Amino acid sequence: MKAVTFDPHSDTFALSNIEIPKLQYETDVLLKTHACGLNPVDAKIHLWKAMVNDMSAQWVPGLDVVGEVVDVGSKVDKFKAGDMVLCHGNMLRAYGGFAEYCIQDSEVLLPLPAVDVAIAAATPCAGWTAWRALVDKLNVADRNSVLITGGAGGVGSFAVQLARYFQLDTIIATCLAKNAAFVSQLGATDVIDYQSDDVVARVKQITNQQGVDIGLDTVGADNDIIVANSLRFDGQMVEIVDVVRPDAYDNAFLMGLGFHQLSLGAGHGHGRLGKASIVFAGQQFSQLVEAGKIAVPSLASITIEQVPTALNDMLSQRTVGKIVMCL
Repeated sequence: MKAVTFDPHSDTFALSNIEIPKLQYETDVLLKTHACGLNPVDAKIHLWKAMVNDMSAQWVPGLDVVGEVVDVGSKVDKFKAGDMVLCHGNMLRAYGGFAEYCIQDSEVLLPLPAVDVAIAAATPCAGWTAWRALVDKLNVADRNSVLITGGAGGVGSFAVQLARYFQLDTIIATCLAKNAAFVSQLGATDVIDYQSDDVVARVKQITNQQGVDIGLDTVGADNDIIVANSLRFDGQMVEIVDVVRPDAYDNAFLMGLGFHQLSLGAGHGHGRLGKASIVFAGQQFSQLVEAGKIAVPSLASITIEQVPTALNDMLSQRTVGKIVMCL
């Protein structure tokens, strides 16, 4: 079968021909891939490959998969051959979605939402992360204001839309000036050019010097500091790129700030409870996509032959919207 493989020795992606994988566990399913979303975590495999003990030169990345069930393990009873499903896969397992066939854990599958396969495949990593951050961690429905860094990116663009759906009065997002109109159209009430503006000062100005109720950092580097320093008294934030570091934030203790960390895929390593966190987020977010409440912005479809170049491009520039491989 055709597959995009990653060589851990040279840190390169290539289009290869490999054998169709076989089921490894009793809860596994074999999927015929219809679409697979591209995400930064796929492109940055060189940064996390050390967590895998047996990564070979035929390692296939690709987490966000739409596929047709072809074969099932002996303990799979919720899905059968012919079912169309959507999932967010396990980054620590081989045989991901950038291939004609892939292996997935049946316990993280959900039925394909009633949308185009490319739209569905564009949502898990970014959209479900945004849901878990804003809804599960930050209780967005009871908030009035939010700061989202990276509003034009995958997670950020979905987070802005979720904040709009939950009718927050003030939705502040950072992005490049060239993407300001795009982010405003998604629902941001205020857009800050992080290259030319003092983000913290602008947030304070917008909020009458109070700061925002909640914040979400989707960028990393020192953006966690920017978000933390933009919070009001008793404000809370979620960091999805790195670990929080309260000692680096202004008056974190006296401000009574609360901090959360989130890795959507970490649920794979924590049994049924962890896997259920992934599935529930997927179900809730997919309902909004089906109802037209959340859109996949700036969606681009590519072929499997284009995936290696697209992953390399993700490493060298900031991507706007979503890219999906379709077969």
